[in-house]
Amino acid sequence: MLFSGCSSHQVSIEKAPPAKYEKLGEAKGEGSGSLGLAATAYYFIPMGLNSRSERAYENALESVPGATGLMNVTYQEDWMWWILGTARTVKISGDAIKEVK
Repeated sequence: MLFSGCSSHQVSIEKAPPAKYEKLGEAKGEGSGSLGLAATAYYFIPMGLNSRSERAYENALESVPGATGLMNVTYQEDWMWWILGTARTVKISGDAIKEVK
C-alpha cells in the first residue's frame, strides 16, 4: 500500500509535421480532470484525469477550422485543491497547421 499510486500511459503531444503544410493561426485548448472523493492522503477515484492531455489537444485542433495538427506546442498544467480532491487542467497552445498536397 505504501508504494501504490495512479499512473497513465505516456502521451506524445506534438506529432511530426507533414513535409508540406500551411500555418492557419494560433490554436488553444483545455482538458480537465479530477482525482478525489476521500481524505487528502487517499485520493483514489480518477475522473477524466488520464485523458485530459488528449482532450486539450483535440480542443486546440477544433479551435481552428481545418487544422490537422499543431506545431510549437506549449503545455501548461494547473491544479486546484477542492477539499475532497484535486482538479487538474491542461492547457495546450500552438500553431495550427494543415497538410498541403
